[in-house]
Amino acid sequence: MGGHVDSLAMDDRVRGSFEVNGRRLSYLDFGGPGPVLIALHGHFSEGADFAPLAERLDFQWRVIALDQRGHGESDRAADYERSSYVGDVTAFLDHLGLAEVALLGHSLGGVNAYQFAARHPDRVTALIVEDIGAVCDIDLTFAKNLPDRVATRDGLVGALGTAAPYLEMTFRERAEGWGFSFDAADTVRSQQALSGDHWHDWLSVRCPTLLIRGTRSDELSAPHARDMAAKRSIRLVELPAGHVVHHDQPDAFAECVRRFLAPVDSITTP
Repeated sequence: MGGHVDSLAMDDRVRGSFEVNGRRLSYLDFGGPGPVLIALHGHFSEGADFAPLAERLDFQWRVIALDQRGHGESDRAADYERSSYVGDVTAFLDHLGLAEVALLGHSLGGVNAYQFAARHPDRVTALIVEDIGAVCDIDLTFAKNLPDRVATRDGLVGALGTAAPYLEMTFRERAEGWGFSFDAADTVRSQQALSGDHWHDWLSVRCPTLLIRGTRSDELSAPHARDMAAKRSIRLVELPAGHVVHHDQPDAFAECVRRFLAPVDSITTP
Protein backbone atom coordinates (compact mmCIF):
# COMPACT_ATOMS: atom_id res chain seq x y z
CA MET A 1 0.00 0.00 0.00
CA GLY A 2 1.49 3.33 -1.06
CA GLY A 3 0.39 6.87 -1.73
CA HIS A 4 1.22 10.42 -2.67
CA VAL A 5 -0.07 13.95 -2.23
CA ASP A 6 -0.52 16.80 -4.68
CA SER A 7 -1.16 20.42 -3.73
CA LEU A 8 -4.36 21.97 -5.05
CA ALA A 9 -4.03 25.50 -6.40
CA MET A 10 -5.90 28.48 -4.94
CA ASP A 11 -6.41 27.11 -1.42
CA ASP A 12 -4.82 25.08 1.37
CA ARG A 13 -6.28 21.76 0.33
CA VAL A 14 -4.03 18.86 -0.50
CA ARG A 15 -5.24 15.91 -2.56
CA GLY A 16 -3.68 12.63 -1.61
CA SER A 17 -4.12 9.03 -2.65
CA PHE A 18 -3.25 5.51 -1.56
CA GLU A 19 -3.80 1.99 -2.82
CA VAL A 20 -5.83 -0.82 -1.30
CA ASN A 21 -5.67 -4.19 -3.05
CA GLY A 22 -4.67 -2.54 -6.31
CA ARG A 23 -7.39 0.14 -6.18
CA ARG A 24 -6.60 3.82 -5.81
CA LEU A 25 -8.52 5.80 -3.22
CA SER A 26 -8.30 9.58 -3.19
CA TYR A 27 -8.88 12.12 -0.42
CA LEU A 28 -8.79 15.83 0.37
CA ASP A 29 -6.87 17.15 3.36
CA PHE A 30 -8.13 20.65 4.18
CA GLY A 31 -5.17 21.31 6.47
CA GLY A 32 -4.75 23.11 9.76
CA PRO A 33 -3.04 22.44 13.09
CA GLY A 34 -6.06 21.02 14.90
CA PRO A 35 -6.91 17.39 15.68
CA VAL A 36 -8.15 15.31 12.77
CA LEU A 37 -11.81 14.95 11.83
CA ILE A 38 -12.33 12.28 9.16
CA ALA A 39 -15.37 13.02 6.97
CA LEU A 40 -17.24 10.43 4.91
CA HIS A 41 -19.71 11.63 2.26
CA GLY A 42 -22.96 10.09 1.09
CA HIS A 43 -24.04 8.69 -2.26
CA PHE A 44 -24.04 11.12 -5.22
CA SER A 45 -21.21 13.04 -3.54
CA GLU A 46 -17.47 13.15 -2.81
CA GLY A 47 -14.99 14.53 -0.30
CA ALA A 48 -15.08 18.05 -1.74
CA ASP A 49 -18.60 18.37 -0.35
CA PHE A 50 -17.06 19.04 3.07
CA ALA A 51 -15.11 22.15 2.00
CA PRO A 52 -17.70 24.52 3.54
CA LEU A 53 -17.53 22.63 6.85
CA ALA A 54 -13.73 22.75 6.88
CA GLU A 55 -13.85 26.49 6.23
CA ARG A 56 -16.35 27.11 9.01
CA LEU A 57 -14.36 25.06 11.52
CA ASP A 58 -11.52 27.51 10.76
CA PHE A 59 -8.65 25.07 11.35
CA GLN A 60 -9.89 24.19 14.85
CA TRP A 61 -10.18 20.74 13.33
CA ARG A 62 -8.17 19.38 10.43
CA VAL A 63 -10.84 17.95 8.16
CA ILE A 64 -9.71 15.09 5.91
CA ALA A 65 -12.40 13.83 3.55
CA LEU A 66 -12.20 10.51 1.73
CA ASP A 67 -13.55 9.99 -1.78
CA GLN A 68 -15.08 6.64 -0.99
CA ARG A 69 -14.82 3.71 -3.39
CA GLY A 70 -16.47 4.50 -6.72
CA HIS A 71 -16.83 8.20 -5.90
CA GLY A 72 -14.92 11.37 -6.74
CA GLU A 73 -11.35 10.67 -7.84
CA SER A 74 -11.28 7.19 -6.34
CA ASP A 75 -11.39 4.06 -8.48
CA ARG A 76 -14.52 2.08 -9.10
CA ALA A 77 -14.69 -1.18 -7.19
CA ALA A 78 -15.73 -4.76 -7.76
CA ASP A 79 -18.13 -4.59 -4.82
CA TYR A 80 -19.82 -2.04 -2.56
CA GLU A 81 -20.56 -4.26 0.41
CA ARG A 82 -20.63 -3.07 4.00
CA SER A 83 -17.40 -4.78 5.06
CA SER A 84 -15.56 -3.34 2.04
CA TYR A 85 -16.46 0.26 2.88
CA VAL A 86 -15.47 -0.28 6.52
CA GLY A 87 -12.20 -1.87 5.41
CA ASP A 88 -11.44 1.21 3.30
CA VAL A 89 -11.74 3.41 6.40
CA THR A 90 -9.30 1.16 8.24
CA ALA A 91 -6.83 1.39 5.35
CA PHE A 92 -7.32 5.17 5.20
CA LEU A 93 -6.42 5.70 8.86
CA ASP A 94 -3.47 3.34 8.52
CA HIS A 95 -2.25 5.27 5.47
CA LEU A 96 -2.49 8.55 7.41
CA GLY A 97 -0.72 6.99 10.40
CA LEU A 98 -3.59 7.85 12.74
CA ALA A 99 -4.28 5.61 15.72
CA GLU A 100 -7.55 7.35 16.60
CA VAL A 101 -9.73 10.11 15.16
CA ALA A 102 -13.06 11.88 15.40
CA LEU A 103 -15.32 10.58 12.64
CA LEU A 104 -18.21 12.23 10.77
CA GLY A 105 -20.40 10.62 8.15
CA HIS A 106 -23.41 11.64 6.07
CA SER A 107 -25.95 9.08 4.83
CA LEU A 108 -23.88 6.24 3.28
CA GLY A 109 -20.89 7.70 5.10
CA GLY A 110 -22.85 7.79 8.35
CA VAL A 111 -23.45 4.06 8.29
CA ASN A 112 -19.84 3.48 7.31
CA ALA A 113 -18.78 5.68 10.22
CA TYR A 114 -20.87 4.02 12.92
CA GLN A 115 -20.07 0.54 11.65
CA PHE A 116 -16.36 1.38 11.77
CA ALA A 117 -16.75 2.83 15.28
CA ALA A 118 -18.60 -0.29 16.42
CA ARG A 119 -15.98 -2.65 15.01
CA HIS A 120 -12.91 -0.57 15.95
CA PRO A 121 -13.87 1.14 19.22
CA ASP A 122 -10.27 1.98 20.09
CA ARG A 123 -9.86 4.13 16.96
CA VAL A 124 -12.79 6.57 17.26
CA THR A 125 -12.83 9.31 19.90
CA ALA A 126 -16.11 10.88 18.82
CA LEU A 127 -18.77 10.13 16.21
CA ILE A 128 -21.14 12.42 14.26
CA VAL A 129 -23.83 10.76 12.15
CA GLU A 130 -25.80 12.92 9.72
CA ASP A 131 -29.29 11.89 8.67
CA ILE A 132 -29.19 8.13 8.37
CA GLY A 133 -30.82 5.41 10.41
CA ALA A 134 -29.99 2.17 12.16
CA VAL A 135 -32.37 0.59 9.65
CA CYS A 136 -32.02 1.66 6.02
CA ASP A 137 -34.57 1.14 3.28
CA ILE A 138 -33.04 3.01 0.36
CA ASP A 139 -35.24 4.18 -2.52
CA LEU A 140 -33.39 3.37 -5.75
CA THR A 141 -35.58 5.54 -7.99
CA PHE A 142 -33.34 8.60 -8.12
CA ALA A 143 -30.17 6.64 -8.94
CA LYS A 144 -31.91 4.55 -11.59
CA ASN A 145 -33.29 7.67 -13.32
CA LEU A 146 -30.07 9.69 -13.45
CA PRO A 147 -29.08 10.84 -16.96
CA ASP A 148 -26.13 8.93 -18.40
CA ARG A 149 -24.44 11.65 -20.48
CA VAL A 150 -25.66 15.13 -21.42
CA ALA A 151 -24.11 17.32 -24.12
CA THR A 152 -23.63 20.43 -21.96
CA ARG A 153 -23.26 21.32 -18.31
CA ASP A 154 -26.39 23.46 -18.47
CA GLY A 155 -28.23 20.49 -19.92
CA LEU A 156 -27.15 18.35 -16.98
CA VAL A 157 -28.28 21.00 -14.53
CA GLY A 158 -31.64 21.16 -16.29
CA ALA A 159 -32.06 17.40 -16.26
CA LEU A 160 -31.42 17.25 -12.50
CA GLY A 161 -33.73 20.13 -11.60
CA THR A 162 -33.81 20.94 -7.90
CA ALA A 163 -31.25 18.18 -7.18
CA ALA A 164 -28.53 19.93 -9.23
CA PRO A 165 -27.02 22.03 -6.40
CA TYR A 166 -26.49 18.89 -4.33
CA LEU A 167 -24.62 17.05 -7.08
CA GLU A 168 -22.70 19.83 -8.82
CA MET A 169 -19.38 19.04 -7.16
CA THR A 170 -19.54 15.64 -8.87
CA PHE A 171 -20.03 17.01 -12.40
CA ARG A 172 -17.36 15.86 -14.83
CA GLU A 173 -16.89 16.55 -18.54
CA ARG A 174 -15.86 13.48 -20.54
CA ALA A 175 -15.29 12.98 -24.24
CA GLU A 176 -18.85 11.67 -24.59
CA GLY A 177 -20.44 14.56 -22.65
CA TRP A 178 -21.25 15.69 -19.13
CA GLY A 179 -21.84 13.18 -16.36
CA PHE A 180 -20.77 12.44 -12.81
CA SER A 181 -17.70 11.35 -10.88
CA PHE A 182 -19.61 8.22 -9.87
CA ASP A 183 -21.29 5.53 -11.95
CA ALA A 184 -25.07 5.35 -11.48
CA ALA A 185 -25.13 1.56 -11.78
CA ASP A 186 -22.48 1.29 -9.07
CA THR A 187 -24.57 3.60 -6.89
CA VAL A 188 -27.59 1.34 -7.25
CA ARG A 189 -25.48 -1.63 -6.15
CA SER A 190 -24.10 0.37 -3.23
CA GLN A 191 -27.57 1.50 -2.16
CA GLN A 192 -28.85 -2.07 -2.31
CA ALA A 193 -25.99 -3.19 -0.07
CA LEU A 194 -26.67 -0.31 2.34
CA SER A 195 -30.31 -1.28 2.87
CA GLY A 196 -30.83 -3.45 5.91
CA ASP A 197 -31.02 -3.62 9.70
CA HIS A 198 -27.85 -2.24 11.30
CA TRP A 199 -29.10 -1.92 14.89
CA HIS A 200 -26.40 -4.24 16.21
CA ASP A 201 -23.63 -1.93 15.01
CA TRP A 202 -25.41 1.22 16.17
CA LEU A 203 -25.93 -0.16 19.67
CA SER A 204 -22.33 -1.41 19.83
CA VAL A 205 -20.81 2.08 19.49
CA ARG A 206 -19.30 3.24 22.77
CA CYS A 207 -17.77 6.64 21.97
CA PRO A 208 -19.59 10.01 22.42
CA THR A 209 -22.04 10.35 19.53
CA LEU A 210 -24.08 13.14 17.97
CA LEU A 211 -26.98 12.36 15.63
CA ILE A 212 -28.06 15.21 13.33
CA ARG A 213 -31.36 15.03 11.42
CA GLY A 214 -32.99 17.31 8.89
CA THR A 215 -36.59 18.05 9.80
CA ARG A 216 -37.58 17.67 6.13
CA SER A 217 -35.54 14.49 5.64
CA ASP A 218 -37.00 11.81 3.41
CA GLU A 219 -34.40 9.33 4.68
CA LEU A 220 -34.47 9.47 8.50
CA SER A 221 -37.86 9.80 10.18
CA ALA A 222 -38.28 11.71 13.43
CA PRO A 223 -39.51 8.64 15.41
CA HIS A 224 -36.61 6.48 14.20
CA ALA A 225 -34.05 9.18 15.02
CA ARG A 226 -35.49 9.62 18.51
CA ASP A 227 -35.43 5.85 19.01
CA MET A 228 -31.78 5.75 17.96
CA ALA A 229 -30.90 8.53 20.40
CA ALA A 230 -32.92 7.10 23.29
CA LYS A 231 -31.49 3.60 23.03
CA ARG A 232 -27.95 4.96 23.38
CA SER A 233 -28.69 8.02 25.53
CA ILE A 234 -27.01 10.33 23.04
CA ARG A 235 -27.82 13.81 21.80
CA LEU A 236 -30.09 14.31 18.79
CA VAL A 237 -30.13 17.66 16.98
CA GLU A 238 -32.80 18.42 14.39
CA LEU A 239 -32.23 21.32 12.00
CA PRO A 240 -34.64 22.82 9.43
CA ALA A 241 -33.19 21.01 6.43
CA GLY A 242 -33.64 18.13 4.04
CA HIS A 243 -31.50 14.99 3.91
CA VAL A 244 -28.25 16.87 3.21
CA VAL A 245 -28.22 18.96 6.36
CA HIS A 246 -24.68 20.28 5.91
CA HIS A 247 -25.71 21.72 2.53
CA ASP A 248 -29.04 23.23 3.59
CA GLN A 249 -27.84 24.63 6.93
CA PRO A 250 -24.04 25.00 6.66
CA ASP A 251 -23.61 27.48 9.51
CA ALA A 252 -25.88 25.72 11.99
CA PHE A 253 -24.44 22.33 11.06
CA ALA A 254 -20.86 23.52 11.57
CA GLU A 255 -21.79 25.06 14.92
CA CYS A 256 -23.33 21.76 16.08
CA VAL A 257 -20.17 19.95 15.06
CA ARG A 258 -17.94 22.53 16.75
CA ARG A 259 -19.84 22.43 20.05
CA PHE A 260 -20.02 18.65 20.14
CA LEU A 261 -16.31 18.24 19.42
CA ALA A 262 -15.12 20.92 21.84
CA PRO A 263 -14.68 18.50 24.80
CA VAL A 264 -12.79 16.10 22.51
CA ASP A 265 -10.57 18.95 21.34
CA SER A 266 -9.66 19.88 24.91
CA ILE A 267 -8.66 16.29 25.60
CA THR A 268 -6.70 15.51 22.44
CA THR A 269 -4.89 18.83 21.98
CA PRO A 270 -1.77 19.23 24.18
